[in-house]
Amino acid sequence: MTSYMQQPQSIGYWLGDRDEDIVQTIAQHYVGNNPAIPFQFRAFHRGGALQTEDGLYDLNFAARFPDAPRGSMAYAACLVWSDSERSIDLRLACYGPVELYMNDAIAYRSNTVDEVKRNHTVSVPAVFQAGWNTLFVKVRNTAAGFGCKLGAEEAKVRILHVQMPFHERNGEAGWLFSAPVQKDRFSECAPDLFGSEDVAGLDWSPKAAWPSDAPVSPFERLFGVASGKKGYAWSRLLVKTTREANVGFRGLSSGPFSLWIDGRRIVGAEQSGNFSVSVTLRSGSYDVLVESTSGEDNWNWVCEAAGEGGVEWEAPVSVKGSDDVWFYLGPFASDTVYEPSELQRLNTIFPSAGESLYWRLDRPDTWIRPYYENAYLSNKWTTSGATNFARWDYPLGVTMYGLLQAGRLLGRQDLIDYVLSHIKICTDYYEYALWDCERYGFPSVNQQLVLMKMLDNCGSFGSALLEASTELEDEGFNRVANRISSFIRDTLERREDGAFYRICAGEYAENTMWADDLYMSTPFMRRYALRYGDDSFLRDAARQFLLYKEYLFMPEERIMSHVYDFKYGTATGVPWGRGNGWVVFSLSELLEALPQNDPDRPALLAFYNELCSGYLALQGEDGRWHQVINDPTSYEESSCTAMFVYAFSRGVAFGWLEHSDKYAEAALRGWHGLTNEAVDRHGNVYGVCSGSRYSFTTEYYKEELRTVTNDNHGIGIVMLAGVEVSRMRIALSGIVPTIEGSLA
Repeated sequence: MTSYMQQPQSIGYWLGDRDEDIVQTIAQHYVGNNPAIPFQFRAFHRGGALQTEDGLYDLNFAARFPDAPRGSMAYAACLVWSDSERSIDLRLACYGPVELYMNDAIAYRSNTVDEVKRNHTVSVPAVFQAGWNTLFVKVRNTAAGFGCKLGAEEAKVRILHVQMPFHERNGEAGWLFSAPVQKDRFSECAPDLFGSEDVAGLDWSPKAAWPSDAPVSPFERLFGVASGKKGYAWSRLLVKTTREANVGFRGLSSGPFSLWIDGRRIVGAEQSGNFSVSVTLRSGSYDVLVESTSGEDNWNWVCEAAGEGGVEWEAPVSVKGSDDVWFYLGPFASDTVYEPSELQRLNTIFPSAGESLYWRLDRPDTWIRPYYENAYLSNKWTTSGATNFARWDYPLGVTMYGLLQAGRLLGRQDLIDYVLSHIKICTDYYEYALWDCERYGFPSVNQQLVLMKMLDNCGSFGSALLEASTELEDEGFNRVANRISSFIRDTLERREDGAFYRICAGEYAENTMWADDLYMSTPFMRRYALRYGDDSFLRDAARQFLLYKEYLFMPEERIMSHVYDFKYGTATGVPWGRGNGWVVFSLSELLEALPQNDPDRPALLAFYNELCSGYLALQGEDGRWHQVINDPTSYEESSCTAMFVYAFSRGVAFGWLEHSDKYAEAALRGWHGLTNEAVDRHGNVYGVCSGSRYSFTTEYYKEELRTVTNDNHGIGIVMLAGVEVSRMRIALSGIVPTIEGSLA
């Protein structure tokens, strides 16, 4: 038996069958360890290294320096922060000779095949240490090419954001690269990337400062002279007085000019010239928005403030890599009208004369850019110690669903609000992320949602979004839900019989069908059908279960194979625990929504009973199920156990199961096993298998897929199991059998 703690450490030892208290402990632990930290904003120079559609940073020196002599050298450098040790595989494609140094040690040196074979990439294993890490690239110019492309494998999942080196660029996003030089300046070792940019006398780009002959006015530097066009500037004013004080604003404009303080218009000048106004303000911080119109010959603008006790300009939002206190937006047509509340936000793209505009800084070609920089995934799908807040991925979909249901069970609006805020930051930045991807090559936020190519990218989190939409009516929720529905209906790969599968051309999973995908699709389809009255989605969801049964069902044991591999024309025959859990979990959700007179309901109900009887026969001695559910030598696994408990409890409560007393007892045994062997008194969840690939051998699942503490594949599911056990007890009105040896 796999045990992760001594009995007095388990939550079951202390709380027994107090299901709601157990669910509350797990929920509070998750929220406490994943605070609502939003996206990070950084300065980003569009003239720097952009990313390709597969997430590689394109360090193409031949395109930047077409006249560079053959044999010349150039360098690129960046910093990478990691909250804890993190292993990922880097992916590198050479244009010519390349050396890659990581933390001052050589990590890769190209060979002749790498240098001349077009479209060839190599995998470079990398371990990022906790704290700062350095990447330094050395390239040489040849007739074949000059530079390389470098990023993370599976970049939309294993995100690799980089920051500029040297203290002068502290906090700015992107790579620095040098102009070519004739002789290698770093033949012995990489430079000190935490020191000064003046290292070795190199000319580094992109440039941070305006040239000496640039116009004086920020509007003119950024937008040129555009007679009659409008631009906006946004800042915050910190008033330091301890009481009310008169704050004076004065300045000049080359055209019509308006100034708002916290949305209240203070100045409205229809002509160019000077302005001066005094306003009574209390101590505090105030949004200041300026609308300026270009004159015929210049676009000058000045705004100064002074007051008793002192005032200070500050950036409206912290932007790392910049000391600017004003953000700029434009140019717009003269008849453009916006309310301050519409403009003073960083999740919005603004249309103007056929293009889209976003806030930028008073630096050459530099924009504000949001980044997801919370918990990152490693090769094993584990995350660092940072918060998971604001990330869109499928394990967090079921985590959000679990928290939402926990909040409802417990009457905890704060838990519900936490879920809504996590989902809403993703949907609020969806339109921005689409624009960001188009503009910079690869999105800095919402990577999986924007680069939607498979069900993993959308279905699970989309299902949680639809469930959350019953708590909050939000147009952003609707927009994203409709995008996912279009993908499933119109784009997702299907077999000739209509079954979902994965083409994944050229990848290890090419031409496969995964049991997991019933969870990645049908809960969303079921909720979308109910939310928007689209019965076709409910019918399609029912059909998918019957089709998947034809490919994956193992009739002798009444369980499911994890994967069907169409390359070999056979199922793998390995019944992975969580894969089976996804199936019966999702089937129970569909049965709840499927009308009693639906033509497929009898077949689906029979399938549900077949599966449950198969799982019941394979339950382990302590109530948990095994990683490979028909192999008792494999370890007891928490996420599949929780899903079987969930499905059994719902089947008992809804009256779907024959001989329901056996399943009620099995559900309680499973819950007892989890709470006494896999959840500690602090709410930590143990024994959850890491994210998987697939194999035809059980050894892969038993030996390579090891357990992770507090893995997002399991936390939400365990909460959901507790919610349904509690509801089952209520449904049975106290006649539920007790488990011998429990503390109930």
